[in-house]
Amino acid sequence: MRARSEIKGSADGNDLDPWTAWAYTPRTVTLLLLGACLLIWASGVGNPETAVSSDRVESTKRGIWAMIFVFLTYCLLQAPSTILIRPHPALWRLVHGMAVIYLVSLTFILFQARDDARLFMKYLDPDLGVEVPERSYGSDCRIYVPENPRNSFINVYETLFDEFVLAHIFGWWAKAIMIRNQPLLWILSIGFELMELTFRHMLPNFNECWWDSIILDILICNWFGIWAGMRTVRYFDGKTYEWVGLSRQPNIYGKVKRTLGQFTPAHWDKDQWHPLLGPWRFVQVLSLCVVFMTVELNTFFLKFCMWVPPSNPIITYRLILWFLIGLPAIREYNSYLQDRKPTKKLGTFCWLSLALCILELLICLKFGRGLFPDPMPQWLVVFWSSVGLNLIFFLVLWTWQNHRSLSQKQL
Repeated sequence: MRARSEIKGSADGNDLDPWTAWAYTPRTVTLLLLGACLLIWASGVGNPETAVSSDRVESTKRGIWAMIFVFLTYCLLQAPSTILIRPHPALWRLVHGMAVIYLVSLTFILFQARDDARLFMKYLDPDLGVEVPERSYGSDCRIYVPENPRNSFINVYETLFDEFVLAHIFGWWAKAIMIRNQPLLWILSIGFELMELTFRHMLPNFNECWWDSIILDILICNWFGIWAGMRTVRYFDGKTYEWVGLSRQPNIYGKVKRTLGQFTPAHWDKDQWHPLLGPWRFVQVLSLCVVFMTVELNTFFLKFCMWVPPSNPIITYRLILWFLIGLPAIREYNSYLQDRKPTKKLGTFCWLSLALCILELLICLKFGRGLFPDPMPQWLVVFWSSVGLNLIFFLVLWTWQNHRSLSQKQL
């Protein structure tokens, strides 16, 4: 299994190499003493005035950042290692700590009122806490606008140079790196466009023209991102992994190449999803798709409810964190599906990603109350009800056929 093979340092070629062995030698006590010195300096222990009076707001902010620093340092040194070892196991322990901080922060926000939560965001960025106008992309769906003096194709031009275009391409490249299965990626691509169609009465951002949704999104941006991602997957899939330590490289070029190679996977395993293996496997893979689309939907609903503009770096930080969490989480989930042990359990990152998705969804449900007065169109209610009923009927029929085939084999 991947979990056993990647956790071994020998597969990386670094634990036996004299040039890089120092990076894999524990320095927990040394870093503890250095961290204590840093806290002495930052907290003002040596300054008697700080023990009597200080700026309450500033000291509170510094105290919170110090709490985060201490916790991340602990995770960096003492948290359990994950199934990923590149570029260093400590990096993924650090990501684990960042995910836990995000988890408890979401829990804190969930217990606040909507206005207080928006006020809390101003502590992260003073420009937040102000209502953001939402842009509708479907107000004018004409491709050619002859009366516009500046550009007759102004609608297409503004859509092509929107900030979400690059996010679309890079996002689908990242999803391809995580999922490594082209049919599932296209299901997610079309599925999210259906989600936009479903919730466009709630979010103006989802109100898109047909050519924007079908041509620009699915056939251009998503396709290019999936294509580039799967090219990356095939490159690493066909690569021969024989790692040699840095000291054994014959020249400078080899040493530089080996150093850069430390930021690539130690080895590459194919993810065998097999959604048609059986009804239960189908439900498990479908659950993965549902969680993926929910995380994407949470991005738009959170920024709407919390008044965060699309250009704010907080959105970018969240997406980067989700990407770093998703890389080991998908590996753990695939290992979980392939594991036949009766006592198997979800991996740490897989559990964290599911918990984060649920908390984000709960925040959207709580803070979104009263913000969406328009009801869902009747035809959408009928459509999704029909999809749900047909899916249940399909799974029941599939389960009954499998049970019948098994009974006949036993006879």
